[in-house]
Amino acid sequence: MPNTPRVLASIAVVITALSFVVPPTVSAETDRPGVAVSVAERSAGWRDLPDGRAVNYWTEGVQGKPVKASGALFVPSGKAPEGGWPVVAYTHGTTGYGPGCGGQSFADAEPNRFVSRLVKGGYAVVAPDYIGLGPMKVGVHPYLNIRTEATATIDLFTAARSIEPTLSKTWAVMGESQGGHAALATAHTQSSYGPRTDFRGAVALDPVSNWERFIPLLGPDTPVLPSPMTILYGFVFGSLAGLRQADPALDVDSYLTPYGKSLIDQVGTTCRAPVLTENIRLGKMFSKSLNNPTMIRAMARYMEVPVNGYDRPILLLMNRFDTIVATPFHGLLVSNFSANKVDFKTVVAEGTHTDMSPTQWAAFDTFFNRLKH
Repeated sequence: MPNTPRVLASIAVVITALSFVVPPTVSAETDRPGVAVSVAERSAGWRDLPDGRAVNYWTEGVQGKPVKASGALFVPSGKAPEGGWPVVAYTHGTTGYGPGCGGQSFADAEPNRFVSRLVKGGYAVVAPDYIGLGPMKVGVHPYLNIRTEATATIDLFTAARSIEPTLSKTWAVMGESQGGHAALATAHTQSSYGPRTDFRGAVALDPVSNWERFIPLLGPDTPVLPSPMTILYGFVFGSLAGLRQADPALDVDSYLTPYGKSLIDQVGTTCRAPVLTENIRLGKMFSKSLNNPTMIRAMARYMEVPVNGYDRPILLLMNRFDTIVATPFHGLLVSNFSANKVDFKTVVAEGTHTDMSPTQWAAFDTFFNRLKH
């Protein structure tokens, strides 16, 4: 995954640094999704951009109940065009599994190549931390949960428009890796969730997809995974921890040995995933096979990328030598989109995971230029 997880020295220090101040336009009296709770002005130059703010807001949690989330808002310099600044929601790749790991709203958040390009190109940007990765402790981050990735993104856009009058209702979404998964989730969900807007489509760079097909391969007989497949450990731990929270009736713990449960219990306590003891089989985690219809259906509900039902165009940017979301996963997504007549275009380059070639950057710019017309 991109953006190697950062272990923060002290979550408490980061929370203090946010110093949220509630302006008159913000209401903390309702927990309705899309309502801003608080906003923190950032000094000019934060993340190498002129106008950045951190926003806390209400969204829909993994079980459909209100929960607080956080994200960033950036506005270009100068006077807004007639109708307001077009907006792009940036959904980030994997940055961690617990509070303080989102990497978007914090005072020490780093510049981002996509956010910078968009803001300097005349687009406002909203960037969610995702549920469970902000300054507040609201439970385990529902890693790769298709629903909450979308709600966190849509509700941040709604909250941002309530506190910044220069934002247009015209918007799109762009993400990489986990964020590509989130971008597709957002594109699919926006027509049935949140206020009606002028949504223009999604760009997904090496999106995670079809990983739910890996789950049935797991069980007591699963061996030690060879490198570089050990990257899948984080996926397994994060998604099972999220699924356990999202679907209590599934009883994820019943599939785990005491050792496996101890690993899943660690998810969200730091930014990093738990580490298997060297040369310990992944199968030691499991008391029984996950290859059963109940688990397969539950994992699909939790994380499966929709392959139909989109009402706006999609640009897929993919890399041929991606070893994180490997070519067969990309190929299956493209095949399913084609079979279901999704309005999409694919630009493939010779890079590794989340690389961007000149041709892909050109396609990126062309796609978003449509927001200005």
